Amino acid sequence: MGLLQGASELFPVSSLGHAVLVPSLLHWSFKQSDPSFVPFLVLLHLGTATALLVIYREQWVVIVRGFVTAAIRGQMKTDSERLAMLLLVGTIPAAVLGVFLETRIKTLFASPTEAAGFLILNGLLMLGFEALRRRAERGSSRTEQESHFADAERISFRAAALVGACQALAFLPGISRSGITIGGGLLAGLRHQEAARFSFLLATPVILGAGLVEVPELLKSGVPIAEYAAAAVLSGVAAYASARFLLRYFRSGRLDPYGWYCILAGLAALALLHFSL
Repeated sequence: MGLLQGASELFPVSSLGHAVLVPSLLHWSFKQSDPSFVPFLVLLHLGTATALLVIYREQWVVIVRGFVTAAIRGQMKTDSERLAMLLLVGTIPAAVLGVFLETRIKTLFASPTEAAGFLILNGLLMLGFEALRRRAERGSSRTEQESHFADAERISFRAAALVGACQALAFLPGISRSGITIGGGLLAGLRHQEAARFSFLLATPVILGAGLVEVPELLKSGVPIAEYAAAAVLSGVAAYASARFLLRYFRSGRLDPYGWYCILAGLAALALLHFSL
């Protein structure tokens, strides 16, 4: 589970969807409805967040310094200060919805069939994001396209809030957090590589916040914490490798292959779940 989560979290294929589906398809003994299941997944996500902190350690030092400076001054003057505030704005929608919808969201984790359906929806969204982006590119000249592209630091706060709202959809198992935020970044005018960078930066505070809420519950449940911690380490290793690959891939790659994968995987999972009943 640690390797599965770490490998699939940053790819736009939904680690939560895979975490709900794979145990059911392979008839593993633990249940997604168990109270410790969601805290365990959050612990695995902390491995992913650690990997992202390692990759972006220098940027995070600058971002945190920029946030403190801008907050004290009451004004943004540098790109790092602006990026810090954009990340804050993008984090708020997921944090608010996570608090108010926590109980209802957790019930979806016990349904592999719904996870498969959301995985198909995720694939359609990935294809839709790329279709909209290509339509915008066809409607403008190459010079206009180049001027349209922005760095993550230069998008509007409205766009950051939109990407953050997209991120909140990833509470549904089968909807990819990285996929939905990269897609939102594309619609906001970012190149694929910049959209991925903004997505990965945006993931870190949300995951760390969820860890503060859920991991204490895991410690209270009496689970074999050493084994769970080892799974989190494996998740971090897999996430580090995935992030390095994706940052290179999105220099020229698109979301389409992952969209088709999600559609086919979701359909295959529905078929297997139907015949196993």
